[in-house]
Amino acid sequence: MEACESHKAVETVFRIERARLIAGLARMVRDVGLAEELAQDALVTALSEWPRTKIPDNPGAWLMAAAKRRAIDALRRRQMLERKHAEIAREMASETDGAHDNSIEEIEAAMDDDIGDERLSLIFTACHPALSTDARVALTLKLIGGLTIGEIARAFLSSETTIAQRIVRAKKTLGSGEIAYEVPRGSERMPRLASVLEVLYLIFNEGYAASTGEDLIRPQLCTEARRLGRILAALMPEEPEVHGLLALMEIQASRLDTRTTPDGMPIPITEQNRARWDRLLIQRGLAALDNAIRLGGANLPYTLQAALAACHARAPNAEATDWRQIATLYDRLRDVMPSPVVDLNRAVAYSMAAGPDVGLELLAALEAEPALAGFMPLHAAKGDFLFRAGRLREAAAEFARAADLSRNEQEKAFLLQRLHQTNSVSGNS
Repeated sequence: MEACESHKAVETVFRIERARLIAGLARMVRDVGLAEELAQDALVTALSEWPRTKIPDNPGAWLMAAAKRRAIDALRRRQMLERKHAEIAREMASETDGAHDNSIEEIEAAMDDDIGDERLSLIFTACHPALSTDARVALTLKLIGGLTIGEIARAFLSSETTIAQRIVRAKKTLGSGEIAYEVPRGSERMPRLASVLEVLYLIFNEGYAASTGEDLIRPQLCTEARRLGRILAALMPEEPEVHGLLALMEIQASRLDTRTTPDGMPIPITEQNRARWDRLLIQRGLAALDNAIRLGGANLPYTLQAALAACHARAPNAEATDWRQIATLYDRLRDVMPSPVVDLNRAVAYSMAAGPDVGLELLAALEAEPALAGFMPLHAAKGDFLFRAGRLREAAAEFARAADLSRNEQEKAFLLQRLHQTNSVSGNS
């Protein structure tokens, strides 16, 4: 294997194992910043050693063992408790190359909290009340979701500098020793639940519609968010918003296989092959939605978004979609979760329910919104409204602007394709 290919393979393995690695290390060193550094050190070691040998049969265990060795050195340098030295040293002394196959399972079995999943435990731990809500979410998206600063900034409609500073401050707070680094139990989880749900929501969204890179979707992020959502629903079965978020993720995930062409280009929901939507995921999502409503969450944000997704899932074809009901649901969502993005999606719904001119009227009020300055979806939506209204020259300008703003290669190609189609219809090609 050539060095470049070998390095790519190592980096791919690391992306898969990263969240588990940081979660396990954070439990040992009680410092999320240090845990992230140790995980990165393990990657550097793997990049150096694996091309000369080979990728081990259990790469996750190998990375954990390498990180533990670095943890011992770090703990000594920082003069942490001798008990922690002995604990990690005993684990390392008992590990041999031949025992790597079982080490991850042994780590999971040694967990001392009742959540039952290290990554979900780390999310709850990092969402500490001592941090602001935005800081909790930004830090956890980076640690568990593996999202870049840029991806997190776009999720928050914020600058990369602001997000980077937020994460640095959060790490310092959690590593300061002034607050207890421990997994919350029972009622202690409730003050953190909203932040935990937002983390899962944003991880799923980045997987469903990647903001950067070559691929439009990142299914592994969607799968992980749904897995953690199911664990959380079992852990907190009486919380309606937990079921609401799970419903939203299950229903949205049912469409993943139909969202792109074989070469990765986006397929709008109105053109997707609904016969290929995953009916099992839809059934699971609708059942979770029923649970959320039964528990009194009908007007809570995630439940309303799940109800929006259910409108599409229940329609046998695009023509049967109840856009008026969708527009009404966005009215309700706007009341409980006001945001420029909700307003933009509401405008799209009204454009489908009442015509593109209505959508353009609603967009006009949003174009001066500072949070949407340079926001690609706004220009893409306006281009679509103008195209359907027959204002082709203006539509072409909006598609060109949207393509220029997009940082996802497949999304950009799709917008350029729409630009070409618009110019062809108008005779400007």
